[in-house]
Amino acid sequence: MIKAISYWSMKDGLAGTHPISDAMQQAVHAGFEGLELCIGVEGVLTPTTSQAECEAIRNQAVLNGVNIETLASGMSWSFNPTSDDPVVRRRAISLHQEALRRAAWLGCKAMLFVPGVACSPIVPEERIRYDVAVGRVREAVEQLIEVAEEVQVDLCIENVWNGLFYSPLELSSFVESFHSDRLGVYFDVGNVLGYHQYPPHWIELLGKLIKRVHVKDYKENFDWNGDYSFCALGQGDVPWQATMQSLQRIGYDDTIVAEMLPYHQGLLEETSQAMDKLIHTESVV
Repeated sequence: MIKAISYWSMKDGLAGTHPISDAMQQAVHAGFEGLELCIGVEGVLTPTTSQAECEAIRNQAVLNGVNIETLASGMSWSFNPTSDDPVVRRRAISLHQEALRRAAWLGCKAMLFVPGVACSPIVPEERIRYDVAVGRVREAVEQLIEVAEEVQVDLCIENVWNGLFYSPLELSSFVESFHSDRLGVYFDVGNVLGYHQYPPHWIELLGKLIKRVHVKDYKENFDWNGDYSFCALGQGDVPWQATMQSLQRIGYDDTIVAEMLPYHQGLLEETSQAMDKLIHTESVV
């Protein structure tokens, strides 16, 4: 597995303003083999970044000895592919079509795609009926797959707090219905604990549909106040040993990207050390 860190885990990474060259150097210095780049409507990497600029980033990654196999997009939170506004839906599709092209120019092999928002604490104003939202996701994916196949970049649907695909059976059925090898799942280990699921079971049920993996940890201290929090790797309730063993059983051997938020001093080094324990299951946390 390729141990990587998300650009969003860098200082000012969520704002998209952290210099990519600095992020590469910091990732390598902290002990990561890879850096997951992130694209947004504003910042240092956007759907309007030129091919020459993307190729310069790609060459810089080679010089720094850092793997940049994946690109993540959070643009669906602002431009929802399932919105009731058709203008917003068209904009969301267009942004992600251009993001896929930038992914190819960067040399990335896969792109994380948030497939829209039906209901979420992240975007509380959205309230899209489930069946309508899924239909709109289908329309978006149909158009995005065309570009993904053209540029030879995997389009990977993330399981995330968006009110959609909260069952591995539903998610696998949706992905398989397109009959495209370019469509898969970007499995986020920590996210499933937020809706009371067991990560190893998701991994076993999704199997080869999992093209990429995010890791974060999650602590749920159940009481009537519903307290929970994302936390440092190894300090939450993710069953890491069983999770890593499930990944091994399905033959997963690609990038494993830590998406740790928010940034604080020492975050990268702490995460790198924790991931070393995760990846080597004989000493798993």
